[in-house]
Amino acid sequence: MQGKKRRKLSPAAIIVFSFIGVILLGTVLLLLPFSTTGDNLSFIDALFVSSSTVTVTGLMPVSNVGMTFSVFGKIVLASLIQIGGLGWVTLYAFILTTLGVRIGINDRIVIKKALNLDSASGLLNVVKRIVIITFSVQAFGFILNLITFWGDFPFWKMIGISAFHAISSFNNCGLDIIGVSNNLVNYSGNILLNFNTTLLVFLGGLGTIVIYDLLKKRSYKKLTIHSKIVLKVSLLLVILGTLMLKVSERDNITWLQAYFTSISVRTAGFATVNYATFKNASLIIMMMLTFIGASPVSTGGGIKTTTFYTIVRSITSASQGKKTLTHNRKISEEDKLRAFTLFFISIAVIISGAIFLLLIEEGREIYNGLNDAFLFKRILFEATSAFGTSGITLVLTPSLHWGSKVILMLMMLFGRIGPITIFSLWNKNWNRPGKSGVEYIEEKIIIG
Repeated sequence: MQGKKRRKLSPAAIIVFSFIGVILLGTVLLLLPFSTTGDNLSFIDALFVSSSTVTVTGLMPVSNVGMTFSVFGKIVLASLIQIGGLGWVTLYAFILTTLGVRIGINDRIVIKKALNLDSASGLLNVVKRIVIITFSVQAFGFILNLITFWGDFPFWKMIGISAFHAISSFNNCGLDIIGVSNNLVNYSGNILLNFNTTLLVFLGGLGTIVIYDLLKKRSYKKLTIHSKIVLKVSLLLVILGTLMLKVSERDNITWLQAYFTSISVRTAGFATVNYATFKNASLIIMMMLTFIGASPVSTGGGIKTTTFYTIVRSITSASQGKKTLTHNRKISEEDKLRAFTLFFISIAVIISGAIFLLLIEEGREIYNGLNDAFLFKRILFEATSAFGTSGITLVLTPSLHWGSKVILMLMMLFGRIGPITIFSLWNKNWNRPGKSGVEYIEEKIIIG
């Protein structure tokens, strides 16, 4: 009798477990006594910080990252952000390729799934481009940061802050180690810092595949359809976001702050203004931008710009009784189904997360005297931020119950990996695509 065949893990399972493994390793490192400058982090806070950095979210259970962590701790944070932004699978593939190790077909399937690509053709070249572009852009950002922070800090501290800020910006984490609790508010009028940070965040949110396409083609007409869609939607969101936030806040923020916020809230979470002072209308605008997020194969979260574009095109074409077209090409029914599925699962995750957070947080003594509607607003904002891996907060995270932190950790992981990848864990036929065995008669259902 032959032994049972060992069951292989699906690509989705390998991706999920790789993230969890890095998070657990980061937790252990952050629990070391020399990772912090004062008292050690509790286990739940160390796990939360590790989860937040690996998922490049930036939500923190401590109010001052720069003062809380030692040099070693900050190096750990930067490393976790870098691994989380690239993805462990991508980094692992790059290391093997650099060492000349042959990558088998099963590993290629995992990499293709991790990068959300349709084809495995030229996969290793894509991995190389991603890593090279990532480090090249961060090096450029590091140099501009040095100019920005020159004279503001001692030399070696300036080096560390400049490098950390470049990594955090491009990977859309939104974490800073400047050493003040008000993020980048002190630099709200610094043109160079605003330009450099938003450029790094924007490029990281576009994705390295789009950046490579731009560098190679150098012409909008020659770009792939994917790159054209990403660029159009990304620029439109920046412009609309800036205009809506400025109109909503009027005299509360400058045009530069409105522009910075429009880019940052989509996935990064840096702040040059205190978001707690924003009006409800502005917070809704920010949550919408966070929900849409960045683009595929990027360092950002959200449902992604291409998903948003596909949904809008599908709705407008359906209302006109036309086929869903883009750039003289038909958008497939499968892509439309994936887009709407992702949209509704994401909404469900945010609402469910907010409900659990409210069940835990409502009634706690720490919130005595707070209006229930105000707490609800902060909770919903926090849940959207966690899922969209934006990291923006209304100063709520440090005061949360440990149960709420667990909920947010799961939401951050869910948002970074992606709902479709998570749900693929239950796909038993991942290595047998298209095998159904049964054909069913189509049925028309009355809709509306």
